[in-house]
Amino acid sequence: MARVVIIGAGPGGLASAMLLAKAGVDVTILERLPNVGGRTSTISAKSPVGDFRFDLGPTFFLYPRVLESIFKAVGSDLHKHVDLRRLDPQYHLIFGNGGEIRATPELARMREQIASVSEHDANQFQRFMDDNRKKMRLFRPVLEQPFQSLADVVTWPMLKLLPTLRPALSLERELARYFDDPRIRLAFSFQSKYLGMSPFKCPSLFSILSFLEYEHGVWHPMGGCGSISEAMAKVARSMGVRIITGHEVSGLEFQGKRVKAAIAGGERFACDSMLVNADFCHAMRKLVPDSLRKRWTNDRIERKKFSCSTFMLYLGVEGTFPELEHHTIYMSGDYEGNLTDIDSRHMLSADPSFYIHNPSRLDPSMAPRGHSSLYLLVPVSHQHQNIDWKAEAPRFRELALNQVRRLGLPDLRPLIRHEKMLTPDDWEQQYAIHKGAVFNLAHNLGQMLHLRPRNRFEDLEGVYLTGGGTHPGSGLPVIYESARISSRLLLKDMGQPYDHCVPRDEGTERTSRWWPTGGKTKSVASEKLTV
Repeated sequence: MARVVIIGAGPGGLASAMLLAKAGVDVTILERLPNVGGRTSTISAKSPVGDFRFDLGPTFFLYPRVLESIFKAVGSDLHKHVDLRRLDPQYHLIFGNGGEIRATPELARMREQIASVSEHDANQFQRFMDDNRKKMRLFRPVLEQPFQSLADVVTWPMLKLLPTLRPALSLERELARYFDDPRIRLAFSFQSKYLGMSPFKCPSLFSILSFLEYEHGVWHPMGGCGSISEAMAKVARSMGVRIITGHEVSGLEFQGKRVKAAIAGGERFACDSMLVNADFCHAMRKLVPDSLRKRWTNDRIERKKFSCSTFMLYLGVEGTFPELEHHTIYMSGDYEGNLTDIDSRHMLSADPSFYIHNPSRLDPSMAPRGHSSLYLLVPVSHQHQNIDWKAEAPRFRELALNQVRRLGLPDLRPLIRHEKMLTPDDWEQQYAIHKGAVFNLAHNLGQMLHLRPRNRFEDLEGVYLTGGGTHPGSGLPVIYESARISSRLLLKDMGQPYDHCVPRDEGTERTSRWWPTGGKTKSVASEKLTV
């Protein structure tokens, strides 16, 4: 059997393991942490009043179709393993300079919500949805294909997309084509934070993010997003995948530029190919000698643009807060200035935007009876010399807790029964994330498609990448897609069956328009994939 070692049991690694095992590959996952999921895992905390549970990272579960398809491809059913609940309202947006929106997937009600802030912009909502439905249909093949060289980008199908994608526009300027009120533009662009970017710098094509929320819903997995990772691990193990937790990869064994084995926990794990699901920049700097990396040397990595980070408070509190929606986002009155503080000035704002997750409202498994698990996230700069977190963390904690009172909540301090805090320093030191940039490399035009670390990693032989650091990028749906792309490439290169890794639409015929293969574009326009 072909042997593959996967570094990291995050969502990309778990999805890849399922797909590779389906092809009959011998798969071993080596995970540094004591549990699966990486950032998509669960924090379980015991306290005198009972057990609290928190999502470590992602709390929004969007566009379940990709993961549904992966489960189906390996003969399983996502919904038999995970109880997904569609939220309505999806989230509550509160604008620091006045107004609020309870975003709903019912489009007529959503139009009313927009009208409460701007009647003119409410009339543009349907046009926005119609245009982005078309954009998503055209752009979806880009998200589903590898880009191994410039030749894979300069193709007729890609060139035809340019008028629709408008690459010269930022997301903010794209939304200005529809909405006049800056608050409404924020309501449809804050999703760029899923990529760790400012809407004033994020490419316009990412208007599809907010479209997807209204078209396909915002979901809560009962037990938190970590329950999805646990379900994936369960299915993978049932397929013969070995998942070894608490085993940090300390080194790799090379033969030329080919990895022959991983060393973890004092053991040697031989492999024919390797798939890296760890944070790309951290893993490369730690595990691969600089001399073996031509395009992604340490010096070049340091010159790249990185996403923002987050300041986190995981609070187990006494009491319930029925007035606090499942997801609530406060947008600073000076939202643009707040983003400039994060992305350019690398300083801490006096009035930061923040997000609070209140899953106990829907999910009783997340907190003891009569208590709540509150997840407070404040976007901040990745690690920078301007901010000394050892000195700033206590002060910023107080500021973050004060900010929460803007939502009409009481002072939480006397109600806290459990607390965990994470700063950008902690993200790097505890979770092995380079610069604490939790959304990986930034998603600007100079770091997308073939300019991102490639799914078939170009600096080594037999090494493939999955996760937010490679194409298509960050966010759970596209990380799952990266797993499908990388698994397809790996299996194809090994001469193993990979048809189950090809995206399909239920009940339709779909023609794959192009297939990038190592820098050469091979037309497969006549190939029909029938489900």
